[in-house]
Amino acid sequence: MVKFLDLQSQYHSIKNEIDEAIQRIVSNASFIGGEAVQQFEQNFASYQQAKHCVGVGNGTDALEIAIEALDLPPQSEIIVPANSFIASSEAVTRSGHRVVFCDCDPHNYTLSLASLETKINTKTKAVIAVHLYGHPCDMSGLRKIADKHGLSIIEDCAQAHGAKFEGKRVGALGDIGTFSFYPGKVLGAYGDGGAIITNNESLAKKAKMIANHGRLAKYDHEFEGRNSRLDTLQAAILDVKLSHLDSWLEKRNACADFYYQNLAECDSIVLPASEKNIYHAYHLFVIRHQQRDALQAALKEKGIQTGVHYPIALPKLEAYNYLPLDSSLKALSLDSVLLSLPIGEHLEQSDLAKVCEALYELA
Repeated sequence: MVKFLDLQSQYHSIKNEIDEAIQRIVSNASFIGGEAVQQFEQNFASYQQAKHCVGVGNGTDALEIAIEALDLPPQSEIIVPANSFIASSEAVTRSGHRVVFCDCDPHNYTLSLASLETKINTKTKAVIAVHLYGHPCDMSGLRKIADKHGLSIIEDCAQAHGAKFEGKRVGALGDIGTFSFYPGKVLGAYGDGGAIITNNESLAKKAKMIANHGRLAKYDHEFEGRNSRLDTLQAAILDVKLSHLDSWLEKRNACADFYYQNLAECDSIVLPASEKNIYHAYHLFVIRHQQRDALQAALKEKGIQTGVHYPIALPKLEAYNYLPLDSSLKALSLDSVLLSLPIGEHLEQSDLAKVCEALYELA
């Protein structure tokens, strides 16, 4: 079996460090807040080249809190790429704003700047740049458009821990960035978790207060907030895993290089583009094939696990039936042909070779 993801293998590779971290928290009976959370926030901010980090309960909370911290006018329009997980768009509407979908780049699947510009009007106040599959958006181009129209930039980095655009880590290149630490992420917790990073001190303070019932001191509530905390156990686990993240990213990039080299002549599939000015996190390695479902089933028969991210483009979901559907979006047809291949530090070269051999045979 070539596994799509192997968290057990990852755990066993760092078992002693993880077990010690967990035992330390349990022995101290410090389960909410405390030194471990502060240490991870500092270390993660430093790693992502940001001045501030606020740990929160999960990646969706991170997005909602980031949007609220920006203090946009009620019912503002926020543009979101059509190819993403629903958290990217649901955070907009649940924050009292209107979601507008733009297209994705058909080569690297991140937000299309050309499509974005066609969606901007006087009601548009922000854009969510989803660094999809671990590939950073064109942040230079996006910044020019945002500055021209006075838009805030929220970076959804749920799949892009450690990724770089023009030598700088994503997350603090816009106004505010959000992360998920869902277990299957490149940097994943052993449960839910999330974080917000920014270089803006006032945004960091506002986000921290929103996540903690509108307060900084224990009973000094300046406004009504919410309860969204990165618990101490998850922070300690994440801090251990953070020290291994660079080596895991190197392995993911090596896996991707193997695919690029060994699938270059497989004409029936389309490999993802990777721009020269970025460092890809390769949370996912996504190919295109016109008979995606049949190919996935055939690979399964050969013991190769794959994934589909995402089977229904966001504008086509029942949740957004109330919105007009822009039939010109390329993302509306891409959802039926995208297939995620196994990638990660758990794979040996023999596993990758098996995937490539099977694709030449089946595709």
